Amino acid sequence: MRIDSYISELLYRYNCVIVPNFGGFITNEISAKINSTTHTFYPPTKQISFNRYLQNNNGLLANYIATVNNISFSKALGIIEENVEKWNQSLQNEALELEKIGTLSLNTEGNILFEPLVSENYLTNSFGLSSCTVPLVNRPLANRPLANRPKVVKKPVIVLDPVLSDDVSRRKMPVFLKVAASAAILFAIGSFTWNNYNQKQYQEQLITEQLQQKEVNQKIQEATFVIQNPLPTITLNITKEVNQYHIIAGAFRNPINANNKVQQLISSGFDAQILGINKWGLTQVSFASFNSKIEARTQLKQIKKSISSDAWLLIQEF
Repeated sequence: MRIDSYISELLYRYNCVIVPNFGGFITNEISAKINSTTHTFYPPTKQISFNRYLQNNNGLLANYIATVNNISFSKALGIIEENVEKWNQSLQNEALELEKIGTLSLNTEGNILFEPLVSENYLTNSFGLSSCTVPLVNRPLANRPLANRPKVVKKPVIVLDPVLSDDVSRRKMPVFLKVAASAAILFAIGSFTWNNYNQKQYQEQLITEQLQQKEVNQKIQEATFVIQNPLPTITLNITKEVNQYHIIAGAFRNPINANNKVQQLISSGFDAQILGINKWGLTQVSFASFNSKIEARTQLKQIKKSISSDAWLLIQEF
């Protein structure tokens, strides 16, 4: 069973989805922007990044897989471990492509590089919005603001001698006036034809730009998230501590409410996590877990006094 589809679904609702013993996928909201060169508008979106050092299991992914497939929490953890093992093996030979998320690969130093899939927008407020290109409008002279119109220099009006009768005026009209009148008529006809031609050119240009917009509508600049100076990899041999004392914050029938409670406690500074489903079918959430009974009781006393009087101590036997 592939788990990348479950990660993708969770990224719509949560800002961080951790894959235990592999890394965390984080989303950051980016405001709408415009490319002044191509006149392209981009809607608000969530940008995905990958953090190799976020490997602590907070139970979010495993609990979601268990809920969707109606399986146990431990079985969901086993599915995650199988996928992580396959991913690590695949990265040794080729790039790893995660559906609707992006591509992971190893550089020459063995560090993971992540290239997000920019065509997927995880910001639900931008649902249905896509990038669009607006053509540059070349306004006709008549529609331009008065401040942008060229100044028209008025020519002085020549007043002729007193009006003569029709017969006399036809006989006495100089030749140059006849030529001027003909030229004025030709100029008016030419201006009308030229304006029509400009209008037609503008319509053709607008149609061409709209067709070009459809071609570039899906082309969005891709970004690669690479840390130029990554921290050196340190291998430490640490004996894993088993925490068997858990301060319980609540037990929930609805797994979604349990996930929301974990996020709330983490935001408040607690090392909260989902402990799994108890024998009554409820999802248990803890404030924190300890391997020392004395330390757990001390912390429980403080939590009951200042935060929740309903908190209690769960001791797991191994």
